[in-house]
Amino acid sequence: MFESRIVEIEGTFLGALIVEADRKTRRFYAAHDSVRPLHNRVLAEADELTRQVVGQFRRAHADSLARAR
Repeated sequence: MFESRIVEIEGTFLGALIVEADRKTRRFYAAHDSVRPLHNRVLAEADELTRQVVGQFRRAHADSLARAR
């Protein structure tokens, strides 16, 4: 691993973006169950990958709140 960046939202650790050997692409390592579907997703744009992870977390969180009602 060359470099990584933590992905968290509202104090919840979701995982990390890991720079691949080509130094151009990032791989997401999921640490939170709500974002497991994105585990090992690879993209060149770190910001786009982060947006996808945050969106997945928010959708999962909203779904769990809706089910609780």
